[in-house]
Amino acid sequence: MRLLRLHCGGPATTDGATPAACAGAAVAAAPGMKTGKGPGEHLAKRNWRPFQTVNPEVKGWSQSFDKLMKNPAGRNVFREFLRTEYSEENMLFWLACEELKSECNKHAIDEKARVIYEDYISILSPKEMQEPSTHTFDDAQLQIYTLMHRDSYPRFLNSAIYKALLQNVSRSSSES
Repeated sequence: MRLLRLHCGGPATTDGATPAACAGAAVAAAPGMKTGKGPGEHLAKRNWRPFQTVNPEVKGWSQSFDKLMKNPAGRNVFREFLRTEYSEENMLFWLACEELKSECNKHAIDEKARVIYEDYISILSPKEMQEPSTHTFDDAQLQIYTLMHRDSYPRFLNSAIYKALLQNVSRSSSES
């Protein structure tokens, strides 16, 4: 069995809370698992690194989208899946909003809100946000969360990525 570490661009971190760098997810590659550019199977080889363990919570990710999104490794695997569907920006927006919510510094809130607006909302709009807060994008974030839950999550559960994870969790459980 070959174990891999998902490395979703940027340096690996352990908190998984920022869009710039996400936590490595323990991912086991099933024998013969494609890493080419087929639909739902695009796993660029440069994004995989050796790792030693398989995340025991993988099975729980199919029980609830909330469980998947609350787990840093789950978010990272789902983000990689979204990348294969050309919709990674949904996760990046959601993560940026989560980071904004955790901010306490007024200057940092203003800056992060401006960046989110420019990167995800504005289409070169000359409008300025009036007094952004940590909850400025809550409605938009909820819409994106709901979109990912209803649209991408069911396909993720049927994807080669998730099925390979489940196989390897089962294998590692039976080997123990």
